[in-house]
Amino acid sequence: MNKEVYEQLLQIIQEDNIAIDEWLKNHTYTRLGGKADFFITPTTYEEVQNLVKFCNEKAVPLTLIGNGSNLIVRDGGIRGIVLSLKKLTTIHVEGTSVIAQSGAAIIDTSKVALEAKLTGLEFACGIPGTVGGALFMNAGAYGGEIKDVLEYALVVTKNGEITKKMAADLQLAYRYSNISENGDIVLEAVFQLKKGNYNEIKAIMDDLTYRRESKQPLEYPSCGSVFKRPPGYFAGKLIQDSHLQGVRIGGAEVSKKHAGFIVNVDNATATEYISLIEHVQKTVKEKFNVELEREVRIIGEDENN
Repeated sequence: MNKEVYEQLLQIIQEDNIAIDEWLKNHTYTRLGGKADFFITPTTYEEVQNLVKFCNEKAVPLTLIGNGSNLIVRDGGIRGIVLSLKKLTTIHVEGTSVIAQSGAAIIDTSKVALEAKLTGLEFACGIPGTVGGALFMNAGAYGGEIKDVLEYALVVTKNGEITKKMAADLQLAYRYSNISENGDIVLEAVFQLKKGNYNEIKAIMDDLTYRRESKQPLEYPSCGSVFKRPPGYFAGKLIQDSHLQGVRIGGAEVSKKHAGFIVNVDNATATEYISLIEHVQKTVKEKFNVELEREVRIIGEDENN
């Protein structure tokens, strides 16, 4: 099956952009995850489009990952094709719009906006995901969200058609869009910004960067904030008040620096990391009767599958 699929993939994707039995822990911020049968990194929109059509025709499972910053892949890896758009990274400016391809870092996009003296994307200067990932979950920080600045996105639909989706079409809400439910793959995003003062924009970004670096445990692999903010509470404060900081399962630890983070301090497995997430949820529920909802996505198969 795999040899046959590989031969067929060579008809639509350049050989350099196809990897077989690729360790996904090399592509996630947590450094967790088993192997992908195929790991594919297209360089054109047409390749993405053709790949979607191919998977539909051949009934091959297709899983999209961004840069793996808000993602846990289980130890058994992912069957079929894993699609990464990390080679689609072009960012350019037209007037007060910044147009960024899906695989571009949202941090880099905010820097391009700064250089163009455009304001509105300052909040994104510390978000570690890609543009596509930022749209996927309506990423936000420090009072700003993608929905505040997005004009439209170019997507490949689940049927393999390239189409434009306006921001309103994506139903953007707190850490939510309908992109996943619709089966869309973001190719590029257009952000509508406003003219601003370079020094003022840079001062805001410098302040947000300092606040992030001083508070977050960036020295260890992690998925960022594990949980969504529960209404009326802060997840980190609930975890801290549950005396969970420093608690470990295997190589995974609730960060001593920021309780909202779980860090991979010693070659943790995905199973250990997920078990610690569940332990935190259970403890906070017992102590405060608050349900902590995961912000991080968990995908893939358990190792014994």
